[in-house]
Amino acid sequence: MKDILKIGLVIADELEYVPMRKYVQKHCGNRKDFYKREGHMLSLCEGGKQIDVYSVLCGIGMVNAAAAAMFLVENGIDIIINTGLSGGISNINRGEITIGTQFIEHDFDLTPLGKKPGEKPSQKYIYDSDADLLEHYCRLFNFVKKGVMVSGDSFVGDENLRNFLKETWNAMSCDMESAAVAYVCDLTGTKFTAVRCISDDAGSDASESYTEMNERAESALLDIVFKGIYKMFDNPSFWQE
Repeated sequence: MKDILKIGLVIADELEYVPMRKYVQKHCGNRKDFYKREGHMLSLCEGGKQIDVYSVLCGIGMVNAAAAAMFLVENGIDIIINTGLSGGISNINRGEITIGTQFIEHDFDLTPLGKKPGEKPSQKYIYDSDADLLEHYCRLFNFVKKGVMVSGDSFVGDENLRNFLKETWNAMSCDMESAAVAYVCDLTGTKFTAVRCISDDAGSDASESYTEMNERAESALLDIVFKGIYKMFDNPSFWQE
């Protein structure tokens, strides 16, 4: 059994990161940058066990998120959680908390070469959430909605694209980071999930809705993430070597 569990949080946007910065300051954590990216480390202790939480403000987009995930993996992280705001695609409302079951890069396109949307030659392209993390958060928070999260390097604010994502992958939500982090975690054997909040409906008024919610810099989402982390002290599935 492990005595120390290392958890990494990947957060893309400056305003999304504000609650993390405040949380670390409140709980006497330390600044720990990852190369040129702002980061922090906070140690939690309970019952002779220790959880070290590392966070990184990765910047928006798939490349930034993948790089941050690899920074964390190289620092011996056991679990990575991506958190932030998402656009709602199907059967989801603004303000709801979501957890991903699968993650797909929606703008990877080799269909002119006869491939399916998102398909990558000779490799996996649909990445699964870690089953222990998925069960853990869904059991603790029965209001969390679970479903497929799709990601790409574009802000989705178009009803035609939203409908395509729904019809092609039955997507619950869209964002610009989760599938990239999922790929790195799948490649390295690191437990991963994404816990995110819906800010808009990915339609014509998405930018206004996203901006309005993002500028609030609310802590509710991060509070849920951390409540889940504290409950990991009591969950033996996360402490196996």
